[in-house]
Order: sequence, then C-alpha cells, then structure tokens
Amino acid sequence: MGGTSIRYLVDDVDAAVDFYTTLLDFEVQMRPGPGLAALGRDDLRLLLNAPGSGGAGQSTPRGIPEPGGWNRFQLEVDDLAATVQHLRDQHARFDGEIITGKGGQQILLMDPAGNLIELFEPFSG
Repeated sequence: MGGTSIRYLVDDVDAAVDFYTTLLDFEVQMRPGPGLAALGRDDLRLLLNAPGSGGAGQSTPRGIPEPGGWNRFQLEVDDLAATVQHLRDQHARFDGEIITGKGGQQILLMDPAGNLIELFEPFSG
C-alpha cells in the first residue's frame, strides 16, 4: 500500500469507520486491530487511530495526540445543498452553515471525534 495518506486521531475507531463508510462512501482497506483502521475513497487513503493505541497514537514528548483541530481534507460534491440535507437527515454535525467564497461554496462537516471534513461545490464555469 504505497502513496500518500491522511491520518486522523479519533476517540472511537468503530464510530469513525461507520461515519466515513456510511455517510461519505469510504471503504475499509485494513483493520489490523481495535485502535487502527485504513479507509479509502478514490485516491485518498484515510488512517484512523485511537490516542494511546500504539503507532501514531503513542505518546510523544509533546503528550498524547488528540482528535480535532482545524486541519481538514476537502471532498468535492456536485450539489452541496442536497448533500448537506442528506447528511443532516442522518444526524451529521456541522461547524457552521454553507458559506460562499470566490471559487464556490463550502461547509465544514464534523466526524464523531470532531475532526473536520470540508465539503466543497466549485462554481461551474
């Protein structure tokens, strides 16, 4: 498994796997233990680790890594309003409302641990 991955720390790996596979069409690529899962969607590989679970979840001189923060990855969608409504119907949590920028519209979706996913609909043009 080569390539580039994004790693998110999550409080509950099972809840995160369910969130990403059910709501955002990721597929489980690897699940070697309770504290780690590797998911894939298109060319994106997302690694989910529980803090203190070993590997990337281990304590460092700065302390034990924690979930959350402002870093995020972006998923492009065709119809942001419809996607947001579908996710709200599934009880997904958002940080704010849809905002419009120079290149399109976006909203920040939160996974069960509070990590952010930017949903983005570019302006057609």
